[in-house]
Amino acid sequence: MQTVCPPSDFFFRSELRISQRELADRLQLAGLDIDKNAIQRIECGKRFVTDIEIVCLAGVLGCTVESLLYGKKQLC
Repeated sequence: MQTVCPPSDFFFRSELRISQRELADRLQLAGLDIDKNAIQRIECGKRFVTDIEIVCLAGVLGCTVESLLYGKKQLC
């Protein structure tokens, strides 16, 4: 499954006040092979995101998968 996340991942990233590079670093520590450029493309809607990446993004950002997919503010 592939999808494009709405800009909600940027919302949660900015709420945490972390850079795209720091988010990429946190995702790498969580076991996801992703870099800052991929984060930028995701936030611009130019890169597809797999279901595993969405789950990992939600975990690192401290929000629900539904929040990322549907843009609702639901922090864990």
